[in-house]
Amino acid sequence: MSKKKIVILGAGESGTGAAILAKDRGFDVFLSDCGNISPRYRDVLEAEHIEFEEGRHSMERILAADEIVKSPGIPLDAPAVTAAKAKNIPIISEIELAGRYTDAKMVCITGSNGKTTTTMLTHHILTHAGIDAGLAGNVGNSLAYQVAREPHDVYVVELSSFQLDNMYDFKANIAVLLNITPDHLDRYDHEMQNYVNAKFRILRNLTPADAFIYWKDDPVVSAQLRRIETEASTYAFAEQQEENTAAYIDAENNLIFNTPGSSLTMPRADLALSGLHNLYNSMAAGLSACLLNIRKDDIREALSDFRGVEHRLETAGEIDGVLWINDSKATNVNSCWYALEAMTRPTVLILGGKDKGNDYSEILPLVREKVKAIVAMGIDNSKILEFFGPEVETIRDTHSLYEALKACRSLASAGDTVLLSPCCASFDLFKSYEDRGRQFKKAVKKLSSEKQ
Repeated sequence: MSKKKIVILGAGESGTGAAILAKDRGFDVFLSDCGNISPRYRDVLEAEHIEFEEGRHSMERILAADEIVKSPGIPLDAPAVTAAKAKNIPIISEIELAGRYTDAKMVCITGSNGKTTTTMLTHHILTHAGIDAGLAGNVGNSLAYQVAREPHDVYVVELSSFQLDNMYDFKANIAVLLNITPDHLDRYDHEMQNYVNAKFRILRNLTPADAFIYWKDDPVVSAQLRRIETEASTYAFAEQQEENTAAYIDAENNLIFNTPGSSLTMPRADLALSGLHNLYNSMAAGLSACLLNIRKDDIREALSDFRGVEHRLETAGEIDGVLWINDSKATNVNSCWYALEAMTRPTVLILGGKDKGNDYSEILPLVREKVKAIVAMGIDNSKILEFFGPEVETIRDTHSLYEALKACRSLASAGDTVLLSPCCASFDLFKSYEDRGRQFKKAVKKLSSEKQ
């Protein structure tokens, strides 16, 4: 009897992990990447004796598959994907594959903003409490690799809409939906409802024994919940106590968690993460921990000593009394809104990059209130210049990190903050938002050393 043929499209963390799991489960595995495979992953594939190709897609091999595992970065309309659909070859995600081979509990987190912080904070609470928990999805090692080689009792999984697109039988035990704001609409035919539908796939297959945690005051989430039903128990969080809220802030500025059989109180001032967005992230993580029956003291301690996420409101340095903040992870307008909401000093704001159909009106009130100058950093800044030109006293047009920082130095005074919170993807000048953030931090560090 011949082995079932699985083709993996894409050789990043997700694809390589899927290839290893499929190999370990006895499948005939072939991996295809139309780009160049990173040496890191090529070395792994060679060591595992997994057949692969790079720089092309051999359609004959791909279309001979019994099943295809598609990496999340590959668009749904890519030629190889379209051809496979035409032949009715099942296309799944790495998460879907991994879920078939583990009975571990799954805490799955999605949303337009805050996913990484909430995922890492939840994982921090669990490991602080001594739980054997893996970190997967968009952070950590791929879920498939961990299921194959590093199994855990619980997985905390960050899920993008791209990963949710090709999940069918996979199921969360705790599903968390933080918020939904316009993002990646170019991937969803510029239809917001298509993006909303993708996010809500996190509710697939939930049973009455499972839990759904969500932000009660998100208008998009609330509207969608009026249209659909879930069998899972629901736990809402909000800034203030409302009907059926499981987490909120009381009149004494205490953070309250109420779940079946458990009630937890801690001063909001004790939270390690500041800002309204991080309050919501802490609520979601804390509710997940309560539902997993983590000890109250462990939850309080972990919420108070978490160190935060790189590239999200990360202090890059202070020079001549000016605080420099790296928020490169803010690749959409709503994420920038939360960053500006957290600012307490006059701000020089760095915007720009690859625009994803942004509507900047959402941040306009905060820009008027808190921003003294805008520095546009990108290949084409025309949209930013046109929108904000009449709204701020000073706006600069720059086309490199060096130019942007030079402009910021001339505009910021002691007591100000320079905030890199671009609202845009990074791919015009940088490899990724991580590359953008690290280059920014490196440049700030260099500026600081030059002053000494």
